[in-house]
Amino acid sequence: MTSSLYTETWLPGPDGHQFYTRTYAAPAPGPKAVILFVHGFAEHVGRYEHVHIDYPKRGITLFSYDQRGFGRTALDTAHKSKDASFGKTSWNWQLGDIEWWAKHLTKEYPGKPIFLMGHSMGGGLSLAFPTRTEPPPSPETVKLLHGVIASSPLIRQTYPAPKVMRWAGGKMSHVLPWKTFPADVPAEHLSRNPAANEANQKDPFIKRFGTLKGLNDMLSGGEQLIESDYQHWPKDLPILFIHGTGDKITNYKATQEFYEKVPASDKKITLYPDAYHELVHEIDGIPAKLFEECASWIEAHIPNSPAVDSTDAEDTNAPVSKL
Repeated sequence: MTSSLYTETWLPGPDGHQFYTRTYAAPAPGPKAVILFVHGFAEHVGRYEHVHIDYPKRGITLFSYDQRGFGRTALDTAHKSKDASFGKTSWNWQLGDIEWWAKHLTKEYPGKPIFLMGHSMGGGLSLAFPTRTEPPPSPETVKLLHGVIASSPLIRQTYPAPKVMRWAGGKMSHVLPWKTFPADVPAEHLSRNPAANEANQKDPFIKRFGTLKGLNDMLSGGEQLIESDYQHWPKDLPILFIHGTGDKITNYKATQEFYEKVPASDKKITLYPDAYHELVHEIDGIPAKLFEECASWIEAHIPNSPAVDSTDAEDTNAPVSKL
């Protein structure tokens, strides 16, 4: 199915699992770069349409998909895989899916640089993708990437669940991995935009629960990132971190800590003062600023493009950019 803004297609992924996908294609003569976008927990790619439509105007194609266990991939009864259900996922599956789509885009757009971009849970997965010591992914797939953008990544929660609950949930996830568990987030914590928060609450493709396995992998995976996996980041893989300092869901200080620790030679962090979790739905023109920063950063990191500005390549002693 095609609209004037994007093409939506059901495509088979690993093991033939069916995924709902959207492609925002750059016009002729084709893209100068391609984004692989990974959405957050319990949501879907349709929520980003108002921002994603702008990338083709800059000559950048954006490919997105509803993750395994979420959105239409989990809930569209006419198209989803028989074993798909909401929240039924794991980090191994999700990282394997990212690898699958990275290879897919490399074949679809040969010679074009691929950038991985993720928000919240997707941001955590995007940080994990280049740092895992065991497949998935393979080192060869990681080398396909020209840069990573992590928006409000889930490394640590702003208000963590009690340790005893986390411990019990982790143990139970080995026994009853697909047991559902409430995972509601107060709408007013998402953004300072009441209309966007209300739309989230009414969205039929958003459910307020996860599975024990999916939730435990997501939370423990973020902790593993900052405790040890950061050191495996490829030094020559550029990275851009973006976070709001008012985020009530994912801890922006954990993002700062990861930024300081990660051994990338080309890294940048931008903090949006007082902004909440969903920057694409924020007020005060933040969605437009976010798009401009991401598009400009990608353009500056396209091979054979003009030299990267010194403010775009910062070391661990450089000041944090604030908008």
